[in-house]
Amino acid sequence: MENLFDNLKSRGFIEQVTDEETVRRLLSTPIVCYIGFDPTATTLHVGSLVPIMALMHFQKAGHTPVVLIGGGTGLIGDPSGKTKTREILTKSQVEENARALKKQFSRYLDFSEDRGLLLNNAEWLIPLGYIDFLRDIGCHFSVNRMLAAESYKMRLKTGLNFIEFNYMLLQAYDFFYLHKHHRCLLQMGGNDQWGNIVAGIDLIRRIEGVEAEGITFPLIITASGSKMGKTEEGAVWLEEKLTSPYEYYQFWINVDDADVGRFLKLFTFLPLEEIAIVQKMEGEELNSAKGVLAFEATKITHGEEKALEAWKTSVSAFGYREIDRRLFPSSTIARGEIGDDLGGMPSSFLERGVLERGIAAFELFSLVGMCVSRSEARRLISQGGGYINGEPVLTYDEIIGFKHVKNGSIIVRSGKKKHLRIVIK
Repeated sequence: MENLFDNLKSRGFIEQVTDEETVRRLLSTPIVCYIGFDPTATTLHVGSLVPIMALMHFQKAGHTPVVLIGGGTGLIGDPSGKTKTREILTKSQVEENARALKKQFSRYLDFSEDRGLLLNNAEWLIPLGYIDFLRDIGCHFSVNRMLAAESYKMRLKTGLNFIEFNYMLLQAYDFFYLHKHHRCLLQMGGNDQWGNIVAGIDLIRRIEGVEAEGITFPLIITASGSKMGKTEEGAVWLEEKLTSPYEYYQFWINVDDADVGRFLKLFTFLPLEEIAIVQKMEGEELNSAKGVLAFEATKITHGEEKALEAWKTSVSAFGYREIDRRLFPSSTIARGEIGDDLGGMPSSFLERGVLERGIAAFELFSLVGMCVSRSEARRLISQGGGYINGEPVLTYDEIIGFKHVKNGSIIVRSGKKKHLRIVIK
């Protein structure tokens, strides 16, 4: 049976590890592991999926994952990876965000019967007596070593306030607390958390005389050079009120060809031997692989029913070919004929009389909200970014009329990812 560490490494999750052989041996039996998430908003975005997927892999392998909501540390703000001080949130804001994130994590992990733990470090950080904390915990930290940490070194040039300087102590204390009360032996996080993780390991060794371990994940940069989860339209959120299941599906199906295999490894649970064939794919086969990626990723976040609806909508609107199940037999995507189902696509309504008179394409794009102004719509279409029913609009003043209506609607698209169904009233 393959060790979980080897599986994660093969899938691209591992950036740094304290001791590879020790961690591999540690994961041969069930352990408790944790990842912290600061509640800076009421929802996470796609950029947080790597640590979430890692915790799901741990739970599937029989380990106990701990999601630690930083209700206490969130009152300070993590300086790691930041060139300036984070905005300080109020206690009520942090509490509201923490409640929302707890609900969101329950979609990914099973917290019943202690299969996983969802904790908030406000429970033990806020009651800490400051003097006692400095005496019992602060004495184990070397200021020289702290200043050598990459997260602090980067900020010394732009300014690091004293509150932020304390963050490493608090996160190290989290690891110590989870080890003492829940026998947690492994902390994971983004690569910018390496210094904080090592500080926690050192604290556990100094106080408890026990060796704990750490793993960091790589920062995911797309083939186009952008940070994972960032698009021209903004962040891709995990909350469907901000990013609908259909829009979420479109994000994944429009990834760069060069990212398909890597993202199938990171963001689905399909076997690696099935994903390996993607390297040899091109053309329609690669589009089929994108469909599998989009469906499986959407299923994990929004459930199979909404993923299937998004898939059917895409097939009906844009003619994507059905998934070749022979290529990915482990995918749960449904078989069968796809009917005309556009229910999952964002919609706008247009009066019948507008099409009876005919309307210039750039005016239509502005009228239905695809562009904020007519001038922006002209630029979009002139640069080849405007589409009607999947076909490029050749001139910005092309007249759109009833000949463009299919099944009672017109599908307009801006660029690769922004789609809208115009329903004729």
